[in-house]
Amino acid sequence: MAIWNPWRGCHKNSEGCRYCYIHKGDAKKGIDTSTIIKTDNFSAPIEKNKKGEYKMKSGQTVYLCFSTDFLIEEADEWREECWKMIRERSDLKFVFLTKRIERFMHCIPDDWNNGYDNVIVGCTVENQDRADFRLSIFGDLPIKHRNVICQPLIEEINIEEYLKDVELVVVGGESDKNARPLNYNWVLNIREQCINKGIHFEFRQCGTYFIKDGKEYRLNVRDLCSQARKANIDR
Repeated sequence: MAIWNPWRGCHKNSEGCRYCYIHKGDAKKGIDTSTIIKTDNFSAPIEKNKKGEYKMKSGQTVYLCFSTDFLIEEADEWREECWKMIRERSDLKFVFLTKRIERFMHCIPDDWNNGYDNVIVGCTVENQDRADFRLSIFGDLPIKHRNVICQPLIEEINIEEYLKDVELVVVGGESDKNARPLNYNWVLNIREQCINKGIHFEFRQCGTYFIKDGKEYRLNVRDLCSQARKANIDR
């Protein structure tokens, strides 16, 4: 696994961004998250060592722009160079998530056609309003590998009608002292929708406030992922 952040900075886009850990972390460091700038790691996938070998080893999954949004407007002038690196490194699998799926057609390269084999696009939704808006667009886009990311999930949602050609649905809660609670019944409901459509499902993390069997629990951030794994409901 590798992480590639060619730029940093973002803007809050919808309700799911309210307690964004990136904004919270930047505020503690005195960094203005709204300023989008290229990073020193911009060319990370094609950087080589003294032997002329790629530093980023073949066969890895590369998590792209997990501290920003690959489709953010301010990065339009830099994105084509990223696509060139992604084409060059066809031996790597690139994954990016976005809350700006409506910009997708504006952001793809000329040779995209029906998508690159080594790119997985994840559309992030947090409530029914954003699910209906984003996933109705997502399903019609030319993408070979698509995931739906329901994280942070802040209310019960129905996405079953949008799951055609989706490979994986991920569900997770919010991690913050002010986090909105995650109800386990919402998680199970989405899992059932995935079963109905034959889609892989992953419960990635509980929320700081987690409701199960009518009782609310407060969990430590360090335990959110391990507690989700203990549920043993991935499929």
